[in-house]
Amino acid sequence: MKFIFAFMLVVFETVGGCLHVYGQTRDTLNVADSVVYDTVAIETSTSEISTTDYKFKPKRLILPASLVAVGAFGVCNGWMNNIKEDVKDGLADMRKDCYFHADDYMQYLPVAAHLGLGKLGVKAKHSFGERIAAAATSYLVMTAIVNSVKYTVREKRPDSSARNSFPSGHTATAFTGAELVRIEYGNAYGAGAYAVACGVAFLRLYNDRHWLNDVIAGAGVGILSARIGYWLLPLNRKIFKIKGKNAPTVVSAPFYDYSNNGLGYSYSQVRSATSPPPSSALG
Repeated sequence: MKFIFAFMLVVFETVGGCLHVYGQTRDTLNVADSVVYDTVAIETSTSEISTTDYKFKPKRLILPASLVAVGAFGVCNGWMNNIKEDVKDGLADMRKDCYFHADDYMQYLPVAAHLGLGKLGVKAKHSFGERIAAAATSYLVMTAIVNSVKYTVREKRPDSSARNSFPSGHTATAFTGAELVRIEYGNAYGAGAYAVACGVAFLRLYNDRHWLNDVIAGAGVGILSARIGYWLLPLNRKIFKIKGKNAPTVVSAPFYDYSNNGLGYSYSQVRSATSPPPSSALG
């Protein structure tokens, strides 16, 4: 049973590290304005913007770099190879001939949650456009890293079907989505997403598609890619003119001036409570 103990130890260490909470100071902007002009009434709900998670900090490289380093160490290290073989043989005894390929679909659940939870009423830190930009950047980075390493290292898969085992792309996909969820919605939702990602990693081992070090490195690549996606969000916002969650909204409407018997319109720009909206009326 030592292979099971070794595998579970690695999984718990990975999840524990991924859900580590860094102490951080949050810069917030509260918006609760009501603007009324003749025929128009607009209210904006209180919301919060946090810029902490997508600012680069060197300490945020430690966890993903450590996971990738451990995974790379296992490519040709004799001691690690023994553990890999123990895990492979133990899972083969558990599996018999019963494979379970839900990992092919489960890998996309975390990123679907990242994009969709905000639409279901869960409080997100960024607008839908910003979430799309962060996710797209993250997966472009992840795909580039995974494929370049796969076809450079050329590690043989456990089932000997190909030489592109290291690192695990399915695991990287799932962990990218899980870290996106954690950054966007916090550790509570992140824990659920990471549970799914760990399930994907386990199934890659169970289905004899990857070695233990492949999924460890894949997890590191995924976490790093998600963080890069958010680190580059301010740049993407400028390049693609993406509106933030609390971008000002311009509202206009026609009105009739009874005293002067004239038609006109009014407009208002909704901003935060600290900066009153400019307005104008033309007759």
